[in-house]
Amino acid sequence: MDDADADAFAERVFGAVLGAFETMSIYVGDRLGLYRTLGSGTAWSVEAFAEASGMHVRYAREWLEQQAVAGILRVDDDGRFVLPAAHADVLLDADSLRFTAPLTRMVQAAAARMPELLTAYRDGGGVTWAQFGDDARDAQGDVNRPWFERELAGALAGVPSVGAVLSRRGARIADIGCGHGWSSIAIARACPNAEVIGVDVDEPSLAAARGHAAGTPNVSFVHAAGAALRERGPFDAAFIFEALHDMPDPVAVLAAVRAALRPDGVAIVMDEAVADTFAPDGDEVERVMYGYSLFLCLPDSKATPGSVATGTVMRPDVLAQYARDAGFTGVEVLPIEGFAAFRFYRLV
Repeated sequence: MDDADADAFAERVFGAVLGAFETMSIYVGDRLGLYRTLGSGTAWSVEAFAEASGMHVRYAREWLEQQAVAGILRVDDDGRFVLPAAHADVLLDADSLRFTAPLTRMVQAAAARMPELLTAYRDGGGVTWAQFGDDARDAQGDVNRPWFERELAGALAGVPSVGAVLSRRGARIADIGCGHGWSSIAIARACPNAEVIGVDVDEPSLAAARGHAAGTPNVSFVHAAGAALRERGPFDAAFIFEALHDMPDPVAVLAAVRAALRPDGVAIVMDEAVADTFAPDGDEVERVMYGYSLFLCLPDSKATPGSVATGTVMRPDVLAQYARDAGFTGVEVLPIEGFAAFRFYRLV
């Protein structure tokens, strides 16, 4: 054994534990509204913060000091605590592309189901999206919202073959696996002459989507599986945003998409921008996607008997095979870059 290697790995494990504790502390600040109380740039004494936030003063002191030691808060010379503007952008601004505080809810959603996950890992079963609960639903919706609202319409319009379809007067557009509906809403607002239908199997997510869509008359939401899409066509365009890898039978969904599309329609899948092949020296995108897969996406998919169990790390060749099995000839990667950690595919 190389002592230096062992010491380095021990330090890495310690760092992972430290990161886990700090993730939990950010979750507390997010879910209890503590960052909203702090605001950006305002200095707070422990007592004033406790009163304003409704937090017990002893816990307030411990949390504030922990946040300061973690480098999340700044402490002024007079001992008051401040949330720097740059950190507020990440933790507080729901419209910012840097808004990543919701990701801590994903971690908490998985941790809360650890007993069920351990059982699933042994018996091959799963844990449903409903079991992961509101933390997972809200995290998925909130972290993708700024990207969908600010970047999605422009990214799609920037691909001429896609933009031309979306700009058709009276176009019918399907968004399968729409979740909280932000992708559907973004497309509907960018294409006011189109009809957008969001489809999902999770009713609580659809209830949230309907609330978000108030004031956007050309979008509606349907509680249905993606395979039911063929009964609701024809469509000019069909999208699946970061959802195909969760589906127990992706081929059936893609076949339904193909059947529901007009001959000159477009089918787009946006999914994780993972590497083409597995390698043990994967980058941070690979590492985080395997985390999502192990603790959330794969167990959710495995909760349905007969699932193909894709997992979050869906390689391009896997998607291409699904597309061919569904009757398409394959996929092409669209020239959309810098859209978070996602890749856009057109099914051809």
